[in-house]
Amino acid sequence: MSENETPKAAVLVVDDEQDHAQVMCEALQRQGHRCDVTYNLGEAEARLKQKSYNVIVTDLVMDGKRDGLEVLRKAKTLIPPPQVILVSAHGDIPIAVQAMNEGAYGFIEKPLDLNHFRAQVNRAAELASLHQQNQILRDELTEQSGFEGIVGKSAGMQRVLTTARQVAASDIPVLIMGESGTGKELIARAIHYNSRRRKKRMVALNCAGLSENILEDELFGHVKGAFTGAQSEREGRFEHADGGTLFMDEIGDMPAVMQAKLLRVLENGEIVRLGSNEAIKVDVRLISATNRELDEMVAEKQFREDLFFRIKGVTLVLPPLRERREDIPLLIHYFLQEFAAKYNREIDGISPAAQQMLMSFSWPGNIRQLRTALENMVVLTTGKLLGPESLPAEIQPSAGAEQIAGMNNLVGISIEAAEKELIRNTLKMVDGNREQAARILRIGERTLYRKIREYGL
Repeated sequence: MSENETPKAAVLVVDDEQDHAQVMCEALQRQGHRCDVTYNLGEAEARLKQKSYNVIVTDLVMDGKRDGLEVLRKAKTLIPPPQVILVSAHGDIPIAVQAMNEGAYGFIEKPLDLNHFRAQVNRAAELASLHQQNQILRDELTEQSGFEGIVGKSAGMQRVLTTARQVAASDIPVLIMGESGTGKELIARAIHYNSRRRKKRMVALNCAGLSENILEDELFGHVKGAFTGAQSEREGRFEHADGGTLFMDEIGDMPAVMQAKLLRVLENGEIVRLGSNEAIKVDVRLISATNRELDEMVAEKQFREDLFFRIKGVTLVLPPLRERREDIPLLIHYFLQEFAAKYNREIDGISPAAQQMLMSFSWPGNIRQLRTALENMVVLTTGKLLGPESLPAEIQPSAGAEQIAGMNNLVGISIEAAEKELIRNTLKMVDGNREQAARILRIGERTLYRKIREYGL
């Protein structure tokens, strides 16, 4: 195509006056455009589900209704959205102006001037072509670097990233499992921004510590007067994420009553605000995350089995940092660059000795703990090279020596005694945090509680 040649577009004409629709279509076909004709809103919606168009030409008022506005609104939900031109009678001008405010490319007044009509469609086709080219470039960039914030070359992380890329293009629910600090929300965001929903919001909610009432209000919103202090209406996270993605972190902490209410929403696609009887349709993709063993919770009747199967369309299990130590040098380099820029510090790097100590540490807090450690090192160092003296106290060699000495003390004793000592030392390391200890030991919390009672710890 030469620089001055108008791109040939796929055009949909929508007009309840069949003769008028055919005249517009034939005028466009003579210029080489590919044109389809429909005669009402329903036919137009059906055609838009079957085929992509660059330009839509629609009558504003059909069968006495402003169906042209509905065609416009439907078009704006498509990716990339086609350019929409409205055809209106003189008395419809105020409505046409409203349509322009809603994103219409332009409007043409009846009776039709075919030369002006063709010129308008040609300009809209050029704009649609430009947008399409930009979308292709964005898609190529996304394919190359859409997961750029996720650092990891280890086999475990590569398996996770491969599956995440495959599932991103679909609407299948995703359940991300892994210990705290392993980067579950980062994976969720990468999936969202590589999906067809990327132009809409990703809304996050952490369920941990929220009561049933607060969680219901957060998810579904409320109307004015729904409860004391509800002085105005408020949309919940589902409505706010409509057309996009809702990320529910720590879903295993959700109260039982809310599990049932969430299941109903996922099954029928409707929410009801607190204090209202009016159902509101929502189109939301759900990505969930948890650091708990949901299958164990299901077996122990702490989590609904039907909800579990609903949210685990595809399950991603993020490995803890201690199982992907080959990624630690990459993460160190990434975080050093980030914090050197943030705090305007000249950092040449990290000494081999300090890096080895970081690689040898167990990292119970995973990537989040490593990131915090490196931020502290950058802020507190007085030199350009980070050495062992820059390491936080818990990573200093003395801490590691104590752990090794404790392991040596286990030699020659029974398995039960070794298990008891292992649980005791792990609880000591995490300051008695049983949830964190269970994750490190790779056992369920109830199993840990039973063993604590059994061993009298």
